[in-house]
Amino acid sequence: MVARGSGRSLLLLLGLFLLPQLSAADEGCRQLTATGNPEYPPYLWRDPRNPQQLVGANADLLKHLGEALGLQIQIIYGGPWSRAQEEVRNGRIDLLAGYFLTQARQQEVDFVKPPFLRTPSVVWVRQDAAFAYRSWADLQGHIGGTLVSNSHGQQFDDYAAANLKLEAVPSARQAFEKLLHKRNDYVIFEHYPGLALTRTLGMDKQLKVLEPPVSSEGLYLALSQESPCNQPALREQLAQKMKEIVSGPLPGQLLEKNLERWKQEQVRLQH
Repeated sequence: MVARGSGRSLLLLLGLFLLPQLSAADEGCRQLTATGNPEYPPYLWRDPRNPQQLVGANADLLKHLGEALGLQIQIIYGGPWSRAQEEVRNGRIDLLAGYFLTQARQQEVDFVKPPFLRTPSVVWVRQDAAFAYRSWADLQGHIGGTLVSNSHGQQFDDYAAANLKLEAVPSARQAFEKLLHKRNDYVIFEHYPGLALTRTLGMDKQLKVLEPPVSSEGLYLALSQESPCNQPALREQLAQKMKEIVSGPLPGQLLEKNLERWKQEQVRLQH
């Protein structure tokens, strides 16, 4: 049996031994990288002045979160959406700025709860080829389009895998082009990003959205399980600060600000 006093001494020595290692790991994780879907305005898109960086509501919120915790978070372009996810899964990039929660994804990343924004996924069709739609079942018998590695929430993903024919492409632009060329009957894509992209591409007058949305999912910050910075203390800090942020008006304000920013940017690019 170990005496109580010697047990305390042993714990103290162990703590002193581990302290330098923990502080060194903490110092090395003051700078983090993040990425996300680069075709996702007003949430995220490539900065026209610096295409290797992502800007948007998600980027602004993540920078605010980092500053509040004394972290420097760089939001970088990690490639098309499917590749950006792979970069985070492999730990080459630490964070995903905006991710829908599914069972499969929880095996690869740690979700920081609560979500910071919600976004509806909707059915996009050609103006001249709309069909009767009230529920998921009405999509059966039609060929749909979606993005590689995209999700529209666990329930819809499960239903689609069992009942729908969805063809996946790397980018939203390709999905909408396939729709306009009549190679698909509909596209499943988020509402705000779809509006922004179709207007930019000059497609908005040829397309329409069917109601109701197929889903409305939370956008989460997700930390790679392969990141060396994925430590319990960091996850706890991120979650606590995120709770504070989402309890206030900031996420909605950043969304509105970046809707306007995207519109003004497109006007500048057209002149």
